[in-house]
Amino acid sequence: MANSLNTITVDGVTQTVESYQASQTQANKDNSALGKDAFLQLLVTQMKYQDPLDPQDNGEYLAQLAQFSALEQMTNVADGLGDVSKLVSNIDTSVLVGQLSNMIGKNIQWSVDSSSTDENGKVTTTTTKLEGTVTGVSISDGSPTIVASADGHSYKVAIGNITRIGEGVQGS
Repeated sequence: MANSLNTITVDGVTQTVESYQASQTQANKDNSALGKDAFLQLLVTQMKYQDPLDPQDNGEYLAQLAQFSALEQMTNVADGLGDVSKLVSNIDTSVLVGQLSNMIGKNIQWSVDSSSTDENGKVTTTTTKLEGTVTGVSISDGSPTIVASADGHSYKVAIGNITRIGEGVQGS
């Protein structure tokens, strides 16, 4: 049973620790507001205001410390995975740029989609095929693209828009 001295007062509202935790969890579905600092502060507050004649069971404190330890470990793992993800993404981009740079001087064909709306509001999408020579590789918004030259113009071509590389392009 909850001890009357084991309460928390927030904005003039006094609640038991259990009901405060439940209301915070419901108010913050993503659990981002109740981090490890708030958890420790809550634990210290519980210990500070417990009834000395009827103290809480040590098992409850151990369970809360175990939860805190698990939270700390999960936070560290999540941070580590974020770093690994960035590293893998950078390696993937570097490898792709290296592979794409081998295409410089080769002929490619790519498609460009364009949309138009007529007076009735009907949207028509047209796909145009262009052909040219790869003159470089670029990284735009974190995505590698091919720089191609065709008919005296330079185009940035997304990798997914390339339809053919090498022989059979230009002059076929």
